[in-house]
Amino acid sequence: MGDATSHYFESDPTASSRRSTVRLDLPDRSLTLVTDRGVFARGQIDPGTKYLLLDAPPPPATGTFVDLGCGYGPIGCTLAARSPDATVWAVDVNHRAVELCRDNAAALGLANLRAVDTTEVPDDLAVDVLWSNPPIRIGKPALHDLLTTWLRRLTPTGTAVLVVQKHLGSDSLQRWLDETGWSTDRLGSRAGYRLLEVARS
Repeated sequence: MGDATSHYFESDPTASSRRSTVRLDLPDRSLTLVTDRGVFARGQIDPGTKYLLLDAPPPPATGTFVDLGCGYGPIGCTLAARSPDATVWAVDVNHRAVELCRDNAAALGLANLRAVDTTEVPDDLAVDVLWSNPPIRIGKPALHDLLTTWLRRLTPTGTAVLVVQKHLGSDSLQRWLDETGWSTDRLGSRAGYRLLEVARS
């Protein structure tokens, strides 16, 4: 595993910084984003992330949104651009990723995006929309704890959209979500990825 993925879920990546740019092209907009070593998918827009951004249901115009595991910000910046009257919290444990996401939002003029460490999120934050390409490689127990913590923040009508590779356990994750009391629908499947929508039962 190279520096692009081996430590992206650690708070302080050991890989030396070497910033570069990637371009995110979507039907409704194109964004140029600064990325770096030691963050997830630093050399390109991850195909799972791109699939989520193309096929997830359009976000509402207003509300409180979360990009869980924001990396350098392709999901959070897209949410903030598509819904300028919403507040988007882009959260990550990786300090380098949070800084990149914050810089990218500022460069794109997205004043409605707040990029923060996971510890900086208010305890009482209620979430209307959560989008995530979750960090599967942290291991199943840690992933389940992470998702449980954040899904509990969903409002009664809130929804989460997750993109997960099939060979990394998307189907078992869907079963676990259903078994632990969440209503989970498979929105689609493409190129080995599943798109799951999660809501309260």
